[in-house]
Amino acid sequence: MLDSNKVSIKEKIGYAFGDGAANIAWRGVAAFLFIFYTDVFGLHPATVGMLMLVARFSDGVSDIAMGIIGDRTTSKYGKFRPWVLWTAIPLGVILSLLFTGPELSSTGKVVYAYITYILFTLIYTANNIPYGALMGVMTGNDKERTSIGSYRMVGAFGGGMLVQGALLFLVAYFGNIEPKININQLENKKYRVEVTASKDVENANIKTKDGIATFVWETLASDSDDNSPTIGKSFSMEAEKVYAFIVSGEKEITEDKISLINQQKGYSNSMYLMSAFLVLFMFITFYSTKERILPPKTQKSNLKQDLKDLVANKPWVILLVIGLLFNVYNSIKQGIVVIYFTHYLNNQLLAASFMVGLMLASIAGAMITAPLGKKLGKRNLFIYALLFSGIVNALLVFCSPEDISGIFIIGILSEFASAIFPTLFFVMLGDAADYSEFKNGRRATGLIYSAGSFATKFGGGIAGAIIGLVLASFHYNGQDTAAIKGAIPGIVMLMSWVPSIIAAIAAFLMTFYPLTQKKLDEITLELNTRRTNES
Repeated sequence: MLDSNKVSIKEKIGYAFGDGAANIAWRGVAAFLFIFYTDVFGLHPATVGMLMLVARFSDGVSDIAMGIIGDRTTSKYGKFRPWVLWTAIPLGVILSLLFTGPELSSTGKVVYAYITYILFTLIYTANNIPYGALMGVMTGNDKERTSIGSYRMVGAFGGGMLVQGALLFLVAYFGNIEPKININQLENKKYRVEVTASKDVENANIKTKDGIATFVWETLASDSDDNSPTIGKSFSMEAEKVYAFIVSGEKEITEDKISLINQQKGYSNSMYLMSAFLVLFMFITFYSTKERILPPKTQKSNLKQDLKDLVANKPWVILLVIGLLFNVYNSIKQGIVVIYFTHYLNNQLLAASFMVGLMLASIAGAMITAPLGKKLGKRNLFIYALLFSGIVNALLVFCSPEDISGIFIIGILSEFASAIFPTLFFVMLGDAADYSEFKNGRRATGLIYSAGSFATKFGGGIAGAIIGLVLASFHYNGQDTAAIKGAIPGIVMLMSWVPSIIAAIAAFLMTFYPLTQKKLDEITLELNTRRTNES
């Protein structure tokens, strides 16, 4: 008899690369697209929030459709593996286009953002649902799937650490204009700063590296009607032309404390590089994995019956709602980090160190999930992790901008527990697929795993809308110092107790999940017996 349960460590690592790739895309978008759209591309935060929500309305249909397509795909590579290969390059391309800001009118920018963002969600669906479903057919053992899930999440958080830890430094590197800078001190905390570039720069942005001082034009620039004090100025530079500013609010400003970069070029080139890694990682996953579990030989293709089984699958329905909520929770935390560090702590680059710390905590959380799951059961562990992460995260409301150590400790502890959510979630979707086969004699793994992509994307959309609406209600404007100061309470609440409320709701709903470890052991034994009799 062939052992359909054992999966080698090499294959588990290869599978993990796929979620590393997916998280380069997803965490890159979650952490940086909002601030790129508002502070670089020039869109209003409410517009961005509505874009992220509206783009999700098609996800329910597209996710289910992709699950159906995956289940009915027939190729020499299997049902799900080929989609990892076919969508690798398109996903890398559309990620690059998201962070490419062409010169357009205000309406044109909104249209471009909608088109590229919706395409991103669709291509991500075509990639991620088959990728997730692949785990459900690599083995027929729920405990072995938990192990694969832990490897997967290590890969996911590794990809997230790559993009979140490196991107801001890459933006500064690729966007560096290397200007000539002359500084004259006028009085205490007030300076006259001249900058000159050797080449034309269409999208220059100047600020101090600490992000505290405000800038005004010494003489109003010809292409600008606004000269209110802001923490930075965005403008077009002509080669060898001198641009002069009055800079106020910081002590001892020197040339090395002035940052003059092309942010648009920096973000674009950085994401082009990240997209190349994404494609490479997807290729590794395709070539290193194998599908072992097939639907029952007697199963006939019947879409109506598959959909009927799906909505009657109580574990799947509960997981769909839970997945949506924990993704809202995680996406709010990820989406507000850069804004929080930029405007509350006045240290944007420190956000990169913070996110690296979170990723390391996430990897540790993913690695501990399998042994904790065996000891406590997946359902109970999920509830405990939600409550712990949410309660700890709410403590950030008490942190002042000077409480750097406290912010890091709270963030890392909360992230350690929240890493358990996605690790368990995708494993439990495989359990729901087993439950359907056990109960109905039919298996639709791709359709079951459509919940994973839907929850990820729609949860991220709701989170983006929440961030956008809350910041808009506080009149946030990323280039207006007064508006930023007035929005600080909104930024703090988004970073702290708002996501914690969502975690508490999810923990309550998880108490209704019916698949205990005893029930799973019964299902695994019965299905293995059936598959042995069929072979």
